[in-house]
Amino acid sequence: MPSIEEQLALIGRGADEILLVSELSDKLKKGQPLRVKAGFDPTAPDLHLGHTVLINKMRHFQELGHHVMFLIGDFTGLIGDPTGKNATRPPLSPEQVQANAETYREQVFKILDPEKTEICFNSQWINALGAAGMLKLAAQHTVARMLERDDFSKRFANNQPIAIHEFLYPLCQGYDSVAMKADVELGGTDQKFNLLMGRELQKHYGQTPQTVLMMPLLEGLDGVNKMSKSLGNYIGIAESGREQFGKLMSISDTLMWRYYELLSFRPASEIARLKAEVEAGRNPRDVKIELAQEIITRFHDRAAAEDALADFQARFQKKEIPDDLPEVSVAVPAEGLPVAVLLKQAGLTASTSEAMRMIDQGGVKADGEKVSDKGLTFAAGLSVVLQVGKRKFARVTTTSA
Repeated sequence: MPSIEEQLALIGRGADEILLVSELSDKLKKGQPLRVKAGFDPTAPDLHLGHTVLINKMRHFQELGHHVMFLIGDFTGLIGDPTGKNATRPPLSPEQVQANAETYREQVFKILDPEKTEICFNSQWINALGAAGMLKLAAQHTVARMLERDDFSKRFANNQPIAIHEFLYPLCQGYDSVAMKADVELGGTDQKFNLLMGRELQKHYGQTPQTVLMMPLLEGLDGVNKMSKSLGNYIGIAESGREQFGKLMSISDTLMWRYYELLSFRPASEIARLKAEVEAGRNPRDVKIELAQEIITRFHDRAAAEDALADFQARFQKKEIPDDLPEVSVAVPAEGLPVAVLLKQAGLTASTSEAMRMIDQGGVKADGEKVSDKGLTFAAGLSVVLQVGKRKFARVTTTSA
């Protein structure tokens, strides 16, 4: 069994904040498996790498012999998590929630050990509360305290509506910790209010308050906004190996290290060695390839990782795309940006008319593929290698205007 210091080092890897480290240390010293909880609302059918930051941390706890509980919020998914929302989130139907929940079960076991993972559904205990129990739970918190939440306070100040049922979400998430007798709860930094609610309710119910471990929100392909399907800057864990490889190779060299820290299972010492090699002159592209192959092997297999690498080499490296691509960021409106305008704003053509002419001549490529449709539009949240003629290249990241 690793020492307490070694356990804390692994648990704290990549973490943004632990409340409280001293409490966690005391719990570890008892030598008993901790009950570790992380909840996911099944609001979409597929998970992306941003979701796996928490799941990876759950795996760390499994490696240390602790009891991991993967909570599917089939009840809270019906409410809709208001975290970070500037408007009431439309609740899903029970049928949508159940269908999405099934896909989650399949996907998380690509990371977690199914023999050591307890899958929980919070409808089991929240439905059992009934109306009277829900009223009793709601009495544990005031409206004034709820309005301390950043997203609620902003909406209230801007006269934006807040539905009463949204106040129930943090209460239900907190009650999950009571029902599950959680020793530790994992969540993103945007979940702090809800995570601390669990501590408060556990105290009220006579339980030892859980330790809260908050992980940072993983930036998407644009390197700016958090990974999100709605922004199109995500890498889905159900995507093909080739799709995953191409997207991972498109991230910036700086963002690569962030992905290594939060997504790789390599020891921290090995990542430090890779950084030193890059600083000494190793091509960061080669290190990025190693990361891409590790992730593809995890969600597919080694053969898929090798296939993706071979495909990448055939499409890019053998076409003599330079390693030192200039990186350009272009703001894109909600309706997207036409390819000719993007080429001009990226500095690859002097005008949109020149861009149109180059497209007509077959001289424009996007990620190695010839662009023939002058009506092609690019959305925000993408990273694409654009080429005009034989010598003009740029890696263009599109951000929200």
